[in-house]
Amino acid sequence: MPARLHSFAPAVRADARVLVLGSMPGRASLDAAQYYAHPRNAFWPIMGALFGAGPELPYAERLARLNMAGVALWDVIAACERSGSLDSAITPGSIEPNDFAGLFRSCPRIRHVFFNGTTAETAFRRHVRSRVALPPDLAFTRLPSTSPAHAARGFDAKLAAWQAVRAASAAANPAAAQAA
Repeated sequence: MPARLHSFAPAVRADARVLVLGSMPGRASLDAAQYYAHPRNAFWPIMGALFGAGPELPYAERLARLNMAGVALWDVIAACERSGSLDSAITPGSIEPNDFAGLFRSCPRIRHVFFNGTTAETAFRRHVRSRVALPPDLAFTRLPSTSPAHAARGFDAKLAAWQAVRAASAAANPAAAQAA
C-alpha cells in the first residue's frame, strides 16, 4: 500500500520574484527534510553555478542565497500517496495541492514560475491553475527535471536550460543579481 507523504513548507521570503516548483520530494529529501537531497540530483550543483548556492554549503546557507536572489522553492503537491520516490508512482487521485492562493498573497512580487520537470507542470495545471486566482502577469516555464531519473539530458544541457531562472531573477531584481 502506498504511503501518505507530506511535502515541506515553502523556502521563500516575501520579496521573492521567482518560484521554482517541484512535484513532491523524493524519499532522500523527505528523510533529510531538505529540498533536492538526493546526492545525484543536479538541482544544487545547478544552483551553485547560477547563484553560488552549491551542495558544498550547509543547507540553510543554500536556501539563504536563493532567497537573497529572489528565488523561492516549493512543491506543487502538499500531500499524496506514493510507493517509492518516483513521480510515476504517485497515486493520481491522492494529490492534495499546496496553498498557492496563500503563497501569492504573501509574495505578491512573484512574476515567474519555473517547473522542475513535466510532473510538476502537469500537477500545477491540473490541480492549481484552473482553481486558484493567479496574478495576471505570471509567466510559466517548464525546465528539464534535475532528478537523476531524468537522464535524457546531461548536466551541461540542464544547466543551459536552467540559466532562465537566473535571467528571470536578474530581470526582476537587478541588485540581487549583481550580488550573486
